[in-house]
Amino acid sequence: MPEGDTIHRSARALQKALAGKVVTGFETGLAPLARVNDDSPLVGRVVEKVESRGKWCLVYFSGDLILVTHMLMSGTWHLYRTGEKWWMERSRMRVVVRTADWEAVAFNVPIAEFHTARSLERSSEVPKLGPDILSDEFSLEGGVARLKSYGAEHPEAEIAVVLLNQRVMAGLGNVYKSEVAFAAGVNPFRPMRTLSEREMETMVDFSMKYMKANVVDGKGDGIVIYSGNRRTTHAMDREERLWVYGRQGLECRRCGAIVMMRKQGEQARSTYWCPECQPWVGEGDAPVGKTTVVRRGKIGC
Repeated sequence: MPEGDTIHRSARALQKALAGKVVTGFETGLAPLARVNDDSPLVGRVVEKVESRGKWCLVYFSGDLILVTHMLMSGTWHLYRTGEKWWMERSRMRVVVRTADWEAVAFNVPIAEFHTARSLERSSEVPKLGPDILSDEFSLEGGVARLKSYGAEHPEAEIAVVLLNQRVMAGLGNVYKSEVAFAAGVNPFRPMRTLSEREMETMVDFSMKYMKANVVDGKGDGIVIYSGNRRTTHAMDREERLWVYGRQGLECRRCGAIVMMRKQGEQARSTYWCPECQPWVGEGDAPVGKTTVVRRGKIGC
């Protein structure tokens, strides 16, 4: 599933292939985009730059036109040399931007909009984003400040839900949410009011380390679109690349307890955690089902 690292890699690849090039062709299967192209054709415009902001990808064209896309769960950008066969069927195509040498194709993209600079600031979700974890400007101190500020206003908010909130910090998705909480030893269901500043620092630190580790350097002339399976454990085996995400019912890689999963938040996203490595901390009894520890046939609390 696309998270901030995936979009960052895609935007970097598009930037290398398209930036400074003249658009020679444009296609879309989306009526709103087609109407804009009919009124203000893209052919002849120059691709000024491509950038990512959290999970959003922005393609800037000359003449104050910006293509904004969000992948949600299944969208993806592909790059092909002119005349190269696409890997997906044409029915899944939503946008094609052509230059003399490249075809950039967006498949299964659920959100694609054209904006001017003014409408982008006024009518889109992009300006509401928190700082992008993969941006050069992002810092540990800034990330902690965002968590502390949000926690002060929403003390009962559960930390894993907050990590997914793109208005707090942009880029983390469902995989990283579980992995970051595990790495920090923080129970994902704890309310913000129970977190120490040190725990917030640890989570922000791992957020930066994990995401940056999954973004290939990109230096040189090569155009990197995909760098393999997302990893947080440093293991090369694809079956051992994550600590807890997707591992419900399996032994924790650190302590041997059984990894658990529960749906969390208004969107009922799957949250994975180890009940022993991430113990409950808070006032009163732990919520039912959040502290039971299972270790190789032994059940305890």
